[in-house]
Amino acid sequence: MPLDLIPPDALVSSRSTIAESIYEELRRAILELRLQPGTKISEAEIAKRLGVSRQPVREAFARLGRSGYLRIQPQRATEIVRISTREVMNAHFIREALEVATARRAADRATPAMLDRLSALLSRQDAAQRADDRTAFQREDDAFHLAIAEEAGCGFAWRLIDEQKAQMDRVRFLALAFGQPDALDDHRRIFDALSAGDPDAAETAMRAHLARIVEIVERLRGEFSHYFQEENF
Repeated sequence: MPLDLIPPDALVSSRSTIAESIYEELRRAILELRLQPGTKISEAEIAKRLGVSRQPVREAFARLGRSGYLRIQPQRATEIVRISTREVMNAHFIREALEVATARRAADRATPAMLDRLSALLSRQDAAQRADDRTAFQREDDAFHLAIAEEAGCGFAWRLIDEQKAQMDRVRFLALAFGQPDALDDHRRIFDALSAGDPDAAETAMRAHLARIVEIVERLRGEFSHYFQEENF
């Protein structure tokens, strides 16, 4: 396992803050496939590398386990969980139900300030695509969806979605190797529907955007089968 994921001097003194830093850095490494599905990781090795006690590392591991990224088994190696197609589809079901409703409400409540906010996010996402900065692209992608939820008065809906999409986020990141143009075009269509104040068009655009995950999963299961769990449906 690469032990240079977290620079030791980046951590601060508070134990809770150290645990948060370790969690965020490991989560990013898992999300971006720098720590690949099936990789074994060691609480003791990370603690030694960082020069910290095992307690904040244990806290970070526990949180990653609850988020669905780690499989922690007593007396056995901790492992990065392989991607579950079933869990991706479960997250898609929840996300579609909530975000379609959110898009409709946002279209009814569109304001110049909301459209300015979304336009700025689209510009940043376009810049990330041109630079092929996949980390920035996915960050701005999430920010776009969050902004729609918040402007619709449904910020809570995005929090619920975010709690469920750990498996989906790795699929989304892998798909950025080929899917950035389609994702950005989808966002522009959603923006156009919101700008027009058209709830039906906003629903159609959002539903089509989110439905891409089905085809993406099938493609990635073929190209990266070793990243995925073996599952029967």
